[in-house]
Amino acid sequence: MRLVMPGCVGDIRSMPTFRVLMIITAMGLYLTMGASVFQALEGPIERETEENMAKLKMDFLNDHPCLSADDLETLLDEVVRASNRGVSASRNVTGGPNWSFGQSLFFSSTVVTTIGYGHVTPLSKPGKLFCMVYALLGIPLTLVLLSALVERLLLPATSLLRCLNAALGHLYRPFTIRLVHLTIIVMILVVFFLLIPAAVFDSLEPDWDYLDSFYYCFISLTTIGLGDYIPGDYPDQPYRPLYKVAATFYLIVGLTFLMLTLTVFYDIPQLNLSTVFSSMKLDEDPEKMRLSGSGVMGPGYGIGGLMMRDDYHHHDQRRSVVQIRPHLDDSPSPEDTTPVHARDIRVH
Repeated sequence: MRLVMPGCVGDIRSMPTFRVLMIITAMGLYLTMGASVFQALEGPIERETEENMAKLKMDFLNDHPCLSADDLETLLDEVVRASNRGVSASRNVTGGPNWSFGQSLFFSSTVVTTIGYGHVTPLSKPGKLFCMVYALLGIPLTLVLLSALVERLLLPATSLLRCLNAALGHLYRPFTIRLVHLTIIVMILVVFFLLIPAAVFDSLEPDWDYLDSFYYCFISLTTIGLGDYIPGDYPDQPYRPLYKVAATFYLIVGLTFLMLTLTVFYDIPQLNLSTVFSSMKLDEDPEKMRLSGSGVMGPGYGIGGLMMRDDYHHHDQRRSVVQIRPHLDDSPSPEDTTPVHARDIRVH
């Protein structure tokens, strides 16, 4: 799964050509830099592993002269092919079936959240067909679920922003209060969805250290899903089905809070990089105003502020907006004696 950042896609059409070329060039340079770093870091380890494997194969053939090199290669090819499909030739019986209910639930969650570890895949043609149909329906449903959960989480997030503005509005600029609010949200994400879960996985997985566990949490919640670390796949893992169900719950809750963090981040205009490259302002684009919820479409997430839904019915929709509006100069005017929080927090 690749997260689509709020506010980025719709702005491309309003960018001048040279700005689009700037982004393409920057992305190309970033990819080139990443490729160079990964090649320098991982290349030597790969060559060392290949040399060790070649030595092991040669030693094995010398110890078993009755076995030909071609027969050994055939066996290794089958082992690798089975491993790529999630079937291990090493202690596979004690490791438990790949398609128990807990493992199947875990696989279903990686499909609908588009994490897609790839460690276990459908082997039958009916299974592959069902996987496509299941993903086609499940991915939109998951997005709806995550959006609904984020909308509920925006209620306490908005209340926190109100409290910060009431306590600090007379001391700091609105942008500073927004940064404090974002910092608190990010710290909650890091502590409760990265640091603490990493410690839990470190204690449950015999082959993982803390860095491996933190790496798994980060790769999973960012929906990269490389599949090199999978919880509960160690042989003789106790309570494996329950472990898989708990990991599924962690992924869904973690993704929800990550989306909340991104929503709060992109709600700060000074941090929304799409506005830097866009030549059209929000109030100049009717379509974006409609999508942001500022028109007659009812409650929604606004680019200019956190919006929360108090109550709505079929014929009466109301919304409460906590909005810190950006200014060219956040400093108060000497003639203006109105407190900062009274000027910049408006509840409609």
